[in-house]
Amino acid sequence: MIIKYHKELAAGRWQELSLAEQMGNIGSEVSRASRQKGKDEKLFWLAVEKALELFDLTLEDLRWKGRRQEIARAREVFCDAVYGGKLYKSSLTDLVRYFDHFALAARNKLN
Repeated sequence: MIIKYHKELAAGRWQELSLAEQMGNIGSEVSRASRQKGKDEKLFWLAVEKALELFDLTLEDLRWKGRRQEIARAREVFCDAVYGGKLYKSSLTDLVRYFDHFALAARNKLN
């Protein structure tokens, strides 16, 4: 995988984060994408690319091998939402709520 945006995280810092922290960070990019959809196409796609890069870093983290299917499905649903939610009827707004739970857990240290 080519890392374009998160070189410092890919160098090992990402593996220091809990799953809740990783998913919460992905959620930040999902939220950015949601806010920019229909407003600023360039910022929308930048947030999408960053979210996908963080998903991929999470999928490569060996600690989550038992959770890979769940993480990969979340990535798949995110991609569906980006392209209109035709397959899963997903929306970025719904995904923001999903990822907010991880951010809250990370903030409260619930892993």
